[in-house]
Amino acid sequence: MGAVATMRAGKVEGETVRGIELFRGLSYARPPVGKLRFRPPQPPEPWEGVRRAVRTGPTAPQISPVLPLLARLIGGGGTGHSEDCLYLNVWTPAVDRRRRPVLVWIHGGAFVMGSGSTRLYSGRRMATRNDVVVVTLNYRLGALGFLNLRGLIPGADDAPSNAGLRDQIAALEWVRDNIEAFGGDPENVTIFGESAGAMSVATLLGTPSAQGLFHRAVMQSGAAHNVLSAEQAANAAELFLRELGVDALDTLALERITVPKLLRAQRDIALKGGMQLGLLPWAPSVDDDLLPGQPLDAIANGSSSSVPILIGTNRDEWKLFMLGDRTGRQLDEAGLRQRLEWTVPGRDPDGTPYAELALETYRRTRTGRGRASPSALWVAIQSDRVFRYPATRLAELHAQHTPATYSYLFTWAPPLARNQLGAAHGIEIPFVFGTLREPLLQPVFGMTRGARALGRRMQDAWVQFARTGNPEHEKLPAWQTYEATRRSTMILGPRCYAEDRPLDDERSFWEGHLEP
Repeated sequence: MGAVATMRAGKVEGETVRGIELFRGLSYARPPVGKLRFRPPQPPEPWEGVRRAVRTGPTAPQISPVLPLLARLIGGGGTGHSEDCLYLNVWTPAVDRRRRPVLVWIHGGAFVMGSGSTRLYSGRRMATRNDVVVVTLNYRLGALGFLNLRGLIPGADDAPSNAGLRDQIAALEWVRDNIEAFGGDPENVTIFGESAGAMSVATLLGTPSAQGLFHRAVMQSGAAHNVLSAEQAANAAELFLRELGVDALDTLALERITVPKLLRAQRDIALKGGMQLGLLPWAPSVDDDLLPGQPLDAIANGSSSSVPILIGTNRDEWKLFMLGDRTGRQLDEAGLRQRLEWTVPGRDPDGTPYAELALETYRRTRTGRGRASPSALWVAIQSDRVFRYPATRLAELHAQHTPATYSYLFTWAPPLARNQLGAAHGIEIPFVFGTLREPLLQPVFGMTRGARALGRRMQDAWVQFARTGNPEHEKLPAWQTYEATRRSTMILGPRCYAEDRPLDDERSFWEGHLEP
């Protein structure tokens, strides 16, 4: 038996798990099936009596990642995949209306995979240790979540677009309307996410209808450079419909196509070049409605000037993706140059290819055994191109309006896979959630006293930021705000310290060479 919370739609009973009240599988919108497929989320139907909330809701339909460990870590809570996926989970110290800070997690997975219910994202330790409320959520993924037909159906105000982003906003509206019943404060909500989740957070910073639904934002390895233009979204939609043999105006056919067929079509679009220049084919896009323009432009214009942000990346982001890139692990000089000519096209005013300038910059700044090999240079360049420069650019633009802008660089590498993984993409997540003891991580992570101490420091910083808008606390050195001259950044690793302008030569290279 657990506590009972009274929401707007009805009463729910959770369960008490090791001193915390846990509510699983709370519906924040009606099942987006049938005529609601691709459509904006609708409020859930009210009910009588008390519903049990002890099972996680299904995960959004998706194709599992190639790497088995990654599939088990981010793939879901064991209740299968279904279009009926708009559920969230709540961890709270008590159902007592004490108005605790609320942290809402938006999961990553390239907008095509993942779940808010995986054990990696368990909010139990964070809620117990810090007296906060933690919420994790699902949202529609892939074409079901991010198909944008606005460009293919001129003048149709109700054409599908950004359903997954609308789901996230609906979940935040649910938090606003219901979280006080779970001991949370609807006026102190922090959204945080990693990878596509961080990209979602950045997009919400520049989304007009999301303003006021959250009060602080944390972005881990994701920013606002991955929002498709209206033209790019229309191109992806056209390729997708052609793959299915369906006309954009044939809504009945779109509603009836089986989920496996939809998933195959969205996968094929990605394989045909949808990730060119770092853009994901299924991601938020400009639609002249929910997203009237690029979120980064809105941030530059002060759209989120009242929201403190914490943003950062991991030193070796791209090493995660090298695990599935055998050719990349065996790159020679010619192969590296070929890749760079595709990813860093163009020439400077003197006629020098940008690819050559990138090589020159990264070779100059990386000395030591193995750090300047073709594969190592590719990792460093991709880590900065896809993740680090977009994060520093967003921080710089936001800081022009909001002094409460903070930056970090995560550098810890697992002792059992230091060379293979380094400080790879996503490796900081269990430090934030306090899930370092997750059994699936032990074969790679091992367990050291230093890792546990770093986890406590990071979680304290994230929670302190959620409470006050400032991550500084007694277990870390002074954490200065980020601004375009000093670029103060907290290094989070075996040793934590503040550094001005880390990796600045690399950042300077991308300035002007990489814009959304």
